[in-house]
Amino acid sequence: MTDQGRKEVERVAQVANRFRLYPSKIYHSGKLRAMQTAEILANALRSPMETTQGLNPNDDVRDWADRVCRVKEDLLIVGHLPFLEKLASLLVTGDESVHPVLFRYGAIVCLEQKVSGRWGVRWIMTPEMAESFGL
Repeated sequence: MTDQGRKEVERVAQVANRFRLYPSKIYHSGKLRAMQTAEILANALRSPMETTQGLNPNDDVRDWADRVCRVKEDLLIVGHLPFLEKLASLLVTGDESVHPVLFRYGAIVCLEQKVSGRWGVRWIMTPEMAESFGL
């Protein structure tokens, strides 16, 4: 992770902490940058982190879509593009190729499951937004 990338993730993590966003678990792929990002977030949000399979850039998103639909607690997934774009797309639209969310490195995208079973975008925190908090 570059120094700039680390600073951006730290700012986003500090803002998430200010808003008391405490996921029950942070999952990451185990790849170096994802692990470093997850560590920064885990420390700031006082959440446990775990290395897991299936979060690599070109992994099939359907297993994770099924998994998050069954879980009733807040999770934070630290992964890679295009995987995260495809996962968000599948959850929000039912089609992993639509890409309604424009991902930015170091950002947090919060999705919330609706009663219908589909998901919606609740909010997005980019490093630029976090910087406006004076961090």
